[in-house]
Amino acid sequence: MNAIDLASLLCSRLCHDLLSPVGALNNGLELMADEQDPEMRERCLELLAESAKASANKLKFFRLAFGAGGGYGASIDTQEARAALEGLFGGDHKVDLGWMVSADSLSKNATKLLLNLALIAGDALVRGGRLDVGVEVADGRLELVIRGEGPRILLDPKIRETIIKGSANGEVEPRAAGAWLAYTLATEAGGSIRLSDPSDDVLMIGATLPA
Repeated sequence: MNAIDLASLLCSRLCHDLLSPVGALNNGLELMADEQDPEMRERCLELLAESAKASANKLKFFRLAFGAGGGYGASIDTQEARAALEGLFGGDHKVDLGWMVSADSLSKNATKLLLNLALIAGDALVRGGRLDVGVEVADGRLELVIRGEGPRILLDPKIRETIIKGSANGEVEPRAAGAWLAYTLATEAGGSIRLSDPSDDVLMIGATLPA
């Protein structure tokens, strides 16, 4: 897979995730144009505000996880990464986020890796739950740990395969674009990614990078 293919896959993911909140904005505006009842108009405004916030939160997250978020500097404030995760998963109150990152900043690629791993684990919590994110430096290595726990964990086998082995025959399915990016970020930095067994009730994803 080349850079253009990856960019296309990530754009597809972004469009897919924005389709729902942007569509809700469009529907809300259409309702507002025809609705005369004050209470219903107020409700429409509430729905518009929720959809606009959801769209903005997704864009902020994907800017850091997939794009050139953080500007041209070599590192990103970890609180910015935390806010992006909270905006993505905390809005519907289905996923509780635990943040155990003491570092003030991380390299841009380490931040992207952390966010993509958290996205994969968060998406696997199909009925909600808890998502814990931790980072620490030990023995000259940077350890990233993501733990997902909930009533049902569903991790796509293609995503699992891609995050561990990369692409097969240079091909990556659209749903595994983030997993391929995570795999590439880790391996190009001289690191590795580990996942818990599929049968486990708790999803654990760990990554080790040179500090």
